[in-house]
Amino acid sequence: MSLFKGMLKSGETLFRDTIVLDYDFQPKVMQYRENEQMRFATAIKPLLQGQNGRNVFIYGAPGIGKTTACKHVLRELEEETEDVIPLYINCWKENTTFKIFYKLCEDLGYKFIQNKKTSELFSLIQAKLNKKSAVFVFDEIDKLEEMDFLYTVLEDIYRKSIFLITNYRDSYTELDERIRSRLAPEFLSFPPYNEQEIAGILQQRRDYAFVQNCWDDDAFKELVEKCTETNDVRVGLYLMREAGIYAEEKSSNSIGVTHVAEAIRKADDFHIKPKEGLDQELQEILNVIQENNGVKIGDLYAVYSTKGGELSYKSFQRRITKLDEGRFISTEKVLGKDGNTTIIHHSGHKKLTEF
Repeated sequence: MSLFKGMLKSGETLFRDTIVLDYDFQPKVMQYRENEQMRFATAIKPLLQGQNGRNVFIYGAPGIGKTTACKHVLRELEEETEDVIPLYINCWKENTTFKIFYKLCEDLGYKFIQNKKTSELFSLIQAKLNKKSAVFVFDEIDKLEEMDFLYTVLEDIYRKSIFLITNYRDSYTELDERIRSRLAPEFLSFPPYNEQEIAGILQQRRDYAFVQNCWDDDAFKELVEKCTETNDVRVGLYLMREAGIYAEEKSSNSIGVTHVAEAIRKADDFHIKPKEGLDQELQEILNVIQENNGVKIGDLYAVYSTKGGELSYKSFQRRITKLDEGRFISTEKVLGKDGNTTIIHHSGHKKLTEF
């Protein structure tokens, strides 16, 4: 038996295109979100007829295709017409009115804008967009530090559709009443993918990213099961890349169960987003949870209050829900002496291998 059978030769690789494993990669065909994309298209359709479009508030757990579906529709719109301008803003990066207007000006092709004021930037935006129509997608709106830009866009851009994307349904109630009354959006909830859909998405990416037939069937099944348990496609893409890298490090010409297991082990500290992206209030609550891991929510609120926290218990519960949906923490319902209660666990105390 050859000692080198099954090993990669010099210059060989298991990967065809690693970019396909980036979560922001846009596949030509987006699976399992046809209904949601049709809702987007219906909201935009009046713009194609010279009328004002509809607004949509989009929410759902992380990693289930909200952003990708929106970007798909914007790409098709751009291919369809030059009369409607598609604009996408990630509010995690651009979280103030000035930053948003600056980015919009850049995307609209304006140059020499470095020294302009916020109002001057918007005048440039208004001058170009009011000659046509526009679709605005504001992603991660719960990361915004201010909402002034939204009021301005609603008031002073004539024909537009506005899509707001967030993980949290209650982000809408945190909008200023003046904005809510003018926005009057349709609400669109993205349901989680089921196991069959996750398998289809990961298989599509696998077939583009790797050389043909290099994945062991059992290994891929294990990857799909782990991704389904976490309910986040980004975890599956991350594990797929790591398993491939580990297989190459071992000079293997196929990716097996042991490579997936190693990827899962290495991913124990994997986080989709850094906690630094949370606002100060959520970071403070997260710090309290980290210092008091595994305690009841009522006891946690008492600690939070003694540290100077000013939220009401109901508002505190809503922040706990946000942290849970963002997978910074996990919650566990238990039956105690006084009835049901919730135990809060910091995500740093729960590894991916424990899902």
